[in-house]
Amino acid sequence: MSDNSQVAHAEHGKGHHKLEMYLSGFVLSIILTLVAFFIVEKQLLPVYFRYLVVGLLAFIQAFIQVFYFVRSNTSRADGLWNVMAFLFSIFVIIILVGGSMWIMYNLNYNMVN
Repeated sequence: MSDNSQVAHAEHGKGHHKLEMYLSGFVLSIILTLVAFFIVEKQLLPVYFRYLVVGLLAFIQAFIQVFYFVRSNTSRADGLWNVMAFLFSIFVIIILVGGSMWIMYNLNYNMVN
């Protein structure tokens, strides 16, 4: 009888830990979103730095969401492959967004001058 109660208690602790992780991730995501919104709304920084800070906050928020919600880790072999796939996806997104920004900047420069 005591073995069953210990197992139930251990499982309850895991569920409580999951809830804490989800709530922590949610609160951090909300804070980062509000900070980005506040920076843009109040125009606290020059335009160039505003783009940089909002992009950095979005990047940090993506990692927070992966850590707290997806819960990717490298402790198992399949977890390592998931992390590698995620890092490759980030690399591709950076290339796509950076290339698109470069193209739009050049198009804007060529249209104006």
